Amino acid sequence: MRIVITGATGNVGTALLSALGPAHDVVGLARRLPDTTAEPYRLAGWRALDVGVRGADRELTGLFDGADAVVHLAWAISPERRDPPMWRTNDHGTRHVLAAAAAAGVPHLVAASSVAAYGPAPRWEKVREYHPCTGIPLSAYSRGKAALESLLDRFEARHPEVGLARIRPCAILQRRAAGEFARWLLDPAVPARLAGGRLPVPLWRGLRAQAVHTSDVAEAIRLILDRGYTGPVNLAAPEVLDADALAAILGGTLLPVPKALALAAVRAAWLSGALPAHPGWLELADRAALADTTVAETVLGWQPRYDAASAIGELVDGLRSGAGAASPPLAPPREPGVLARLRSLARVGPSHQSQV
Repeated sequence: MRIVITGATGNVGTALLSALGPAHDVVGLARRLPDTTAEPYRLAGWRALDVGVRGADRELTGLFDGADAVVHLAWAISPERRDPPMWRTNDHGTRHVLAAAAAAGVPHLVAASSVAAYGPAPRWEKVREYHPCTGIPLSAYSRGKAALESLLDRFEARHPEVGLARIRPCAILQRRAAGEFARWLLDPAVPARLAGGRLPVPLWRGLRAQAVHTSDVAEAIRLILDRGYTGPVNLAAPEVLDADALAAILGGTLLPVPKALALAAVRAAWLSGALPAHPGWLELADRAALADTTVAETVLGWQPRYDAASAIGELVDGLRSGAGAASPPLAPPREPGVLARLRSLARVGPSHQSQV
């Protein structure tokens, strides 16, 4: 097949290139190109393109012409303040991709949504794909994915000739994503090697979480493409981890704190510029629905190779060792010198765009 992938240099895109291998004619699109001589990026042809800019739909139409499938992964998750506005990439970019897919007559489109699109659900109950996609109000990421679902609903109604699949994964983790997560979570003044150290882990009781390994998500997309699957599908490793289990995986012991205290501390650190992570991520972690993966297992024949603890443990190991990949989104952060650390400590205001 000829497959075009937007956001092909990111966490999922990189794993998808490996999953597809050389058997397909793959074109990768990204705002910033990777090292095309490195694995797995040498397996694709490349085109530098920002899907959110005005007129991108016309360029995308030409690139999509003759494609058997388009996989839309481009999404701004926690961009720095100097990056393009999050809404431009996520809303305008998706509209451009959808318009181009229809204009080019693409027969199969796979879009990356998220379990974050779901509205609140009973705390320990896993939801199926028909659960309402109303989002979590205090999370910009969740609201963005809920808005994506609405765009896809309208597109599906207007263009029934395009087979549309939507993946809804939980937290997607792997060792190679450590560079990206380090920039999202840690300030340059905080050494990434401290991750997973034997320190108290402040979490609130009642926290529960799912995770899925990036390679398992890539395998699900490969199965969707091979089978021509259409419709939504949840993706998650089967285990649900509580606060004690999460603390153990992170290498420490649980220090129970009230959720309100954790939110206040993270908000103060984010507003001061001391922490890239926005408190909206804590709200999402606390309130995100748990995913039932029966459809993935029975219809696609998908079986995750990694459990949730292994996926999280890989990421922690990657943070400690400075892991990454040969693409701008996944590249390990440069080890900051003394001046960079001082500038970070002296910064006033958030370093990343708001998640509220």
